[in-house]
This record gives sequence, C-alpha cells and structure tokens, in this order.
Amino acid sequence: MAPQKNPKENPVNYPPAPERRFHLWLNRRALWIIAGVLVLPLVAAWVLYLASGLPALAAEAAGEPLEFPLWLRIAHYTNFLLLVLLVRSGLSILMDHPRLYWNDHCTPGTEWIRFTPVEVPKDAVFTAKEDARYISPLFALPGYKHTIGMARHWHFLPALLWFINGVVFWVLLFATGQFTRLVPDSAAIVADAWAMFVHYATFNIPEKGETLVHYNALQQLSYFGVVFIMAPLSFLTAMAMSPAIVNRFRWYPRLFGGRQAARSIHFLLMVSYVLFLVGHVAMVAVTGLTKNMNHIVVGADDGTTRGLLIGLVGIAVVVLACGGAHWLAWKFPRAVQYLVKRIHGEFMRRLFFAHIEPRAEYPAAAISPHFWPNGKAPATDEWKALAADDFKGYKLKVTGLVENPVELSLEEMRALGMQEQTTMHHCIQGWSGIAKWGGLPMRRLIEVVKPKPEAKVVVFYSFGEGLYGGDYYDTQHIENVMREKCILAYEMNGQPLPHVYGAPLRLRVENQLGYKMVKWVRAIEFVASERDVGLGHGGKNEDDEYFDLVPEI
Repeated sequence: MAPQKNPKENPVNYPPAPERRFHLWLNRRALWIIAGVLVLPLVAAWVLYLASGLPALAAEAAGEPLEFPLWLRIAHYTNFLLLVLLVRSGLSILMDHPRLYWNDHCTPGTEWIRFTPVEVPKDAVFTAKEDARYISPLFALPGYKHTIGMARHWHFLPALLWFINGVVFWVLLFATGQFTRLVPDSAAIVADAWAMFVHYATFNIPEKGETLVHYNALQQLSYFGVVFIMAPLSFLTAMAMSPAIVNRFRWYPRLFGGRQAARSIHFLLMVSYVLFLVGHVAMVAVTGLTKNMNHIVVGADDGTTRGLLIGLVGIAVVVLACGGAHWLAWKFPRAVQYLVKRIHGEFMRRLFFAHIEPRAEYPAAAISPHFWPNGKAPATDEWKALAADDFKGYKLKVTGLVENPVELSLEEMRALGMQEQTTMHHCIQGWSGIAKWGGLPMRRLIEVVKPKPEAKVVVFYSFGEGLYGGDYYDTQHIENVMREKCILAYEMNGQPLPHVYGAPLRLRVENQLGYKMVKWVRAIEFVASERDVGLGHGGKNEDDEYFDLVPEI
C-alpha cells in the first residue's frame, strides 16, 4: 500500500496538532559556546567603541574598475536558488532524526542539540522512526513527517548542480582575474576587517566607496570564507556521511571528528549560510539597495531601478521554484525518484561508489553502548511461535533462479562457516552505531545454491511489515552481496541476535544505508530483476516511501 499523494490525508505524515509544534533543546555547554560566538564579538566591539571611539579604517584600495561580468551574476543567482533548495530539503532530512551528536554511537542523552521534546524512554523499545518530527512544508522541502526519501531527492539533485556551479565559478574566478576581489593579499586584512566590524556593530556605517572597484576588508574576508572554506567543507562533510566511503576509508570521517561530527558540522554550515544570507541581504539594503542591486543584477553603476526590479522577479522565481518542487514531490513522486536515480546513478554510483569495497573494522572499545532499534517488529503468529522457541524450528528458505534451492536452520548455517566483523551502521535517517556482527557470508550461501546465469538480483523477505503495511522486503544486485563484508548475521556483539535487531537473521551490506539491510529475514529469492518483485522499485521503502535508489550515499 503506497502512501497517499497528499500527506495531509495521512496521519503518518501529518500528525495531530500537538506533535506539529516546533521544539529546540540545547545542552548547556553548546548554549554557552553558541552564545559566546554570537554575542562576544558584539560586546567587544561596543567596549572598544565606548572606551576609545571608532577604529581607523584602512584606505580603499586603488585600481581600475572591476565590474561584475555576466557569468558571475548568473552564478551568484544560481547559487542563491540552489542554496534555498538545499536548506529546505536539508531541514526535512534533519527532522527524520532530530538530534545531532559529536560521537558516532548516538546514545540518547549525548546529543548537543535536538529538535524534539521527546526524551527516549529507558524502560521501553523506542525506535528511531518514532523519534522523527513533523516540519511544516512552509519551511522545508517536502516537509511533513517521514518524508526523508523525497527530501533526499530534493537535496541530492541541487547538491550536484551546486557543486558543478561552484567548480565553474572557481575556474572562471581565476581565469578572469575576479579572484582578486576575494583572495586577501595581506594578513593585515584581519585587523582591517575587525575595524570595519566595529563600525557596523555600533551602527556607524561608513560612507560607501566604489564597490565596483574593491570590497572592503570585512566583505572580502566574509566572501572568501564562504567561497573557499564553507563551500568545500560542505561537500567534504557530506561525503563523510556516505556509508560507502566511511566503511571503506575509516580515516576520512576522522578528519572531522567522526561521522556524526561531520553531520553536526554540515548542519552548522547550513546555519552559517542562512546567517550570512540574512546579513548579506541586510547590508545590501542598508548601504544602498537600488545601487547595489544594479551592480550585482545588471552589472551597471547607475541610479535606475532596473536591477532592483529584475532582482525582485528573480526572488519571485525562487519562491515559485520552491512551490513547484513541493508540487512535483507529491504530484509526480515516482518521476522525481527515477530522475535522481538516473542522474546520480550515472555520475556518482557508476563512476565512483560502485567500485568502493567496504573494509573498515572497528575495535571492541568502539562498540556503541546504544544501538537505535528501527522498523516494525513482526506481529505474525509464525514469527512469535519461532521466537518463543528461540528459533530452533526456523528454516531459511532460499529459492528462485538457483540450481540447488535449500532450507537451512541456524545450526546448518553455522556449519557452513561463520564470519565476524565490527562495522558502522548508517541509517538513512542520520544516526549511526557500531556493532560486532557474526553470521554466514552471502558468498558462501551463493556457492551452495548455485544461482543460474539469468539470476541478477537477490530478494530478501522479512517477517516484518513496512511503515504503510505489507510484507517488508528489499533487493540487492548479486555482485554486491558477493562482497566480503556481506553476511547474514545471526549474532550481535557476541550474543544471539536480539529480537528487536532482527532475529533470527538480518542482512549486513556495509556499503549501503540501513534500510537495505533487511531484518527478521524469512526467505531469500534469486530473480532476474527487481522489477519482478513488489511494485518493482527495489524494496518496500522504495515502493511506498520513494526512498532513493542510490543507497551508497
């Protein structure tokens, strides 16, 4: 059963009014740090101003007029449009796991910020899916609750375009000499920028010089930070959240303090972009709106209003683009899902992610003290009866396009050989956890059942249900399950797999997101194509919730 096209008709996506209230919680240390970063510079500026007056400003640099060329103006507007889409879709993604951490185990209570009033109970099973929060589509794309599949589509597509726009911008910046606007040529710019900040912070806005020649020191330093520090860091921290990269290059997320630290930095960069945008627009308005808009919109230095009018039309287009994206998300969700698959599948998966072999191993000391449970636990009489007998009567049925279909008990699987690995789990919602898994390597099972040449896809069926009902299942291409780290786990942290984490059997594919790792495995089938199963999109979440089809990211 697929979700209703209009989320307001679905209580899963549109909860009662009390659950739609926004909530923000910060731990005390984070609160003091943020307050210090935002308030201390203002206090210092006022203390200096009251004690010794305004500091002297550096003389405006001389030089020939350096106008804003057409390519720069187009890139500037394109960046604005894409950034709005990225922030809005990023907020929807964030609210599916509304907590941020500096550790990789994501234990409730260790977050530094959360956007939910819920404190995770210690005496009951509380899944990560239950922890998700609603967010209004006025602020997020697509908004609502449990819409992370569509949110990721609207994040990844603008992200790729934003990356391309940034590369083109960098190349042209240096090719045309425009980089001199942004790249400081002296360490003295720091003191000059501080002097300018004191003027602005104390509302003593200096007379504006000819901005088509040079930026002032504060502008130059700010723009340099956005273009050459924040933008690359956004891309690099995004890559540090990819399960394929993290579980291959364990050193990479360490550059940022870990996978969750990278997620927190990514969020703080988003906040920084928003603050920069607000400050940037405010200063454009305060220091001469009409003239400034002429500079950046039409590349002219006159007193007409054409730049302002065209700029307002451009802003209206951005608003319409946000509305259009929301309309497409719920009018043509399947088309959006496959568009992103084709683009990212071509540019990201085939060229890069498909070739990454997961190898990262973690020490026992890194095993998470808390591992978020997720998914709907089985409610069938068959599973309950098996669980009551510690799965002694369980038989894994392996059928389909194989020469040797089998039914294997847990003991028979153990006899085929056991593999142990301590790896990091990446949930699509954003949380992570490290655990030691033990189980049967899929490549060993494949040796036993001998798939036929036409078998290209492996289907894993669960005893559990999907969010919207119906049996849960997911698929893997046969070459992926042949990887060394792909196992059918029946142990977790040296003990039989707990019921809540997928007993009697769960799939581990360490180069992909968690929704691909089916829990409570009931049966396995080898087929020619994922289109032969379910609604034909590769899995239950892909069918019902439009989850993305590039799970390595």
